[in-house]
Amino acid sequence: MTFKAVIFDYIGTLVNCRGYSMADSEDNLYRSLKSQGLNIEKDSFLDAYNVAHKKYRVIRYEQYREVTNAVWVAEALCNLGFTVLADDPRIKAGLDVFFQDFIDTLELREGAEELLAEVSKNYRLGLLSNFTYGPIIRKSLKKIGIDHHFHAVTVSEEIGWRKPSPVIFQDMLQRLGVSASEAVFIGDSPNEDIKGSLDMNIRSIFIPSQFNSLRDLKESKLQPHHITLNLTTLSQEISKILI
Repeated sequence: MTFKAVIFDYIGTLVNCRGYSMADSEDNLYRSLKSQGLNIEKDSFLDAYNVAHKKYRVIRYEQYREVTNAVWVAEALCNLGFTVLADDPRIKAGLDVFFQDFIDTLELREGAEELLAEVSKNYRLGLLSNFTYGPIIRKSLKKIGIDHHFHAVTVSEEIGWRKPSPVIFQDMLQRLGVSASEAVFIGDSPNEDIKGSLDMNIRSIFIPSQFNSLRDLKESKLQPHHITLNLTTLSQEISKILI
């Protein structure tokens, strides 16, 4: 079997998130919308936002349909009596502020840069991320300094489907110009990364992270083709795995 591409998950697999506060981000979102002329009361807005969040979380995790944060914010505002659409520039500006704290807490995992540099010598690299606001993933890749490694980047918000849906994997394979049998997927989520890649007959590599442990993998009863303990170890093993 000849492999031509290696696909990576992003958050958890390549980067850690340190010290992030959702409450601070929600406060920043409220302040941004308020400063742009939307006369909202903080507690009422956050209550409406969290109702929308819970509603779309069910859709996202049960149907694997991705729903952008802009829809949640627009629905919250509409429920408070405002007439806005998800593409309202005030919402975009608010989300840029909302996610800035998140970007600032992301840091490369040890061994990530070395692994990407090694694999990119001989394979096309793809990045496949479940995230509700695509621009932030792309901005983060540039900020951290690894965007140049990837031939293709697919974010769930941009195509409307999230892992483990086969749609998002098919999109990535098409962008890379390879078949499922020619690709390897590296990820930390049993129910998103491993299940999705196995369902597509893509060779899978599981790596534990701050979000998912070896115990989580065991409890999922999924069996990836390979399990590695960390990115440094994977850098040493990857050439043999890709033979």
